[in-house]
Amino acid sequence: MIYLDNAATTYPKPERVYDAVLDCMKNYCANPGRAGHKLAMRAAREIYDTRENIAKLFNVSNPMNIVFTSNATDSLNLAIKGVLQDGDHVITTSMEHNSVIRPIKALEKRGIENTVVKCDYEGFLDYEELEKSIKGNTKLIVTTHASNVCGTLIDIKKVGEIAKKHNILFLVDASQTAGVYDIDVNEFNIDMLAMPGHKCLFGPQGTGILYVRDGLNLNILKEGGTGSKSEEMVQPELFPDKYESGTHNTPGIAGLNQGVLFIFERGINNIRQHEEELCQYMIDKLEEVPDIKIYGPKDSKKRASVIAINIGNMDSGEVTFLLDSDYNIATRSGIHCSPLAHTTLGTLKQGAVRFSIGYFNTKDEIDKAVEALKKISKNNK
Repeated sequence: MIYLDNAATTYPKPERVYDAVLDCMKNYCANPGRAGHKLAMRAAREIYDTRENIAKLFNVSNPMNIVFTSNATDSLNLAIKGVLQDGDHVITTSMEHNSVIRPIKALEKRGIENTVVKCDYEGFLDYEELEKSIKGNTKLIVTTHASNVCGTLIDIKKVGEIAKKHNILFLVDASQTAGVYDIDVNEFNIDMLAMPGHKCLFGPQGTGILYVRDGLNLNILKEGGTGSKSEEMVQPELFPDKYESGTHNTPGIAGLNQGVLFIFERGINNIRQHEEELCQYMIDKLEEVPDIKIYGPKDSKKRASVIAINIGNMDSGEVTFLLDSDYNIATRSGIHCSPLAHTTLGTLKQGAVRFSIGYFNTKDEIDKAVEALKKISKNNK
């Protein structure tokens, strides 16, 4: 199969990721932080090593500011609900995933206001409009780094400067970029950075990360066993224990560690260059097909390697079905859990067919995908 659904989860993973998960399961998968025996200590060391490597990737000085979660949705809920209080105001954009929009909408019941800044037809954010939306009670700005629908990049450094200027917290959803784009939490003035482990970081599913800057305390969304301060009946204030109740996904985190080490070895710039080149190659090829409409910018430097298209008036679900059944190509259709983004792009009714390129894709695979689209387009006439 030609796998072009990497925006959902990257596949395949580096072999070392599979090996690390199995090694953990077979040789040291005890409960980390819950005992002093050798296996528990080995598991705890693996988790700390992973924190250190993730911290290094994003220029985080203290690894204990890295919180492990189940996925990016978990991280975003903790960040958004953890900082906003009754009477606060939050600003976001019309290109956000439901993992941002739904928590924000749910908080309306508590009197927490929100402003959704509309992006243009290609998904680009108007930074002046963003700044104009700031009010006296604005507590938080939340933006994606790259659209999960059409890949359009947001200049998070510029947004970080605006947030810092007005003393507002800044949360970045890096679900489509962490592991491919350089993200420096200090240079970009990022207070919280949410990401999955299973996408561009090459980790297993069931892994997520939230970076929380020093001095920022979030409301706790769940309490329970932490392995620390167990004599107390209230949640400890230790970081990151206070946000990590329950047993860690040690095999998943071990695999994630190897995914991050793979990025260090290959080089994040090399990974990005490969994906950018394939993305531009596919866009150029698709522009040769008359009935295909491409959404978002045509310059791969202005987008992540996520390409949304439609063929005439064909239902996007039908196109994806044909790609899978007739050509053995995996893509995703519909609205990609991002109805506001599709409204912005004008595709809410039709949806779109999303091709998301990963590090292990090749030019030959792109050629085959484009040829399949040409045949589907021809048969639709």
